[in-house]
Amino acid sequence: MRVAVAMSGGVDSSVAALLVKNAGCDVIGMTIKTWPKEECGDTGERMCCSLDAIQYARSAAEDMDIPYYVIDLSKEFADTVKKYFMNEYSRGRTPSPCVYCNSKIKFGHMFGKARELGAERMATGHYARIIKKDGMYCLAEAANEQRDQSYFLYDIPRDILGYIDFPLDELDKEEVVRIASENGFMSATRTPSQDICFASAGGGYKEYLRKIEPGIFIPGDIINDSGEKIGTHEGIAAYTIGQRHGLGLGTHEAIYVTKIDAGNNTITVSERNKAMKSKIRVKGFNWLIMEELKAPRTFGSRIRYNSRKAEAIVTPQDKDEAIVEFTEPQFAPAPGQAAVFYEDNIVAGGAWIEEVLE
Repeated sequence: MRVAVAMSGGVDSSVAALLVKNAGCDVIGMTIKTWPKEECGDTGERMCCSLDAIQYARSAAEDMDIPYYVIDLSKEFADTVKKYFMNEYSRGRTPSPCVYCNSKIKFGHMFGKARELGAERMATGHYARIIKKDGMYCLAEAANEQRDQSYFLYDIPRDILGYIDFPLDELDKEEVVRIASENGFMSATRTPSQDICFASAGGGYKEYLRKIEPGIFIPGDIINDSGEKIGTHEGIAAYTIGQRHGLGLGTHEAIYVTKIDAGNNTITVSERNKAMKSKIRVKGFNWLIMEELKAPRTFGSRIRYNSRKAEAIVTPQDKDEAIVEFTEPQFAPAPGQAAVFYEDNIVAGGAWIEEVLE
């Protein structure tokens, strides 16, 4: 069986390829190039799609004696992930580019390229599991809950779940690094990539946005709950809901960004208790265990990658929109982020947070 392994140049994907090969499969390694030729000089240790990353991935493929391909998806990446990233910040929302990249690029365009190269299956270095329940393939949390990345994978197409492998599903990071070291992979000592791979160098995402869209940063008012101006912000794209540091207000009081109003170009800050919310509106569902939610249903829900699952009732408003009401208030739900719903350890599906209601 031919299996294509997505190799980012990191230790996880390198070991994933090794495990697939050791299982007796015909393995090919694939890395996607996500930058245009004029940006080829932009490299960085913490960028998973840099020229350095290709060097690491190619080296691992040579060590394993497997065919290796670099797939140019720079146009697709720019037209989807980068454009989405910029548009969300310009609207005062907090994007989740890893979710978007996984569904549109890795398990979209890249999966298609793997099939063109004769691969029957595709494997990645994500920490998650594919299990079979009641005759249906399901996405589930990794056995190691602390490393679980299923949140970032909820939006992948349901019809390809049966063709995906996550070889690291039961390993912890220390064991993965040990395996890489024992096999002499360069990636064993490589610094892990950041979430926003394309905007992690040269000052982070703010500098990236300033470079490609400088007009996005228009100064405006920072206001309190009463609507009184208490400071000036550098542009709504520089802030996210729940942010505490870097507000420039010169106060020792613990206050947080609780609202971003793109229409009025204002940032509202409040005490932490004002950031605790119980009800949100979500839209743009991708269900992995059903076609459609037709009645209220209780799920374990995450509104950000590193949050614990919280019990919530999801009440559909139509096929693609629902109200999510949490049993206990949650800290700073942010429009633009994903709300992912679980039944035990299985990912039921998810949607994008559109509005915080109360």
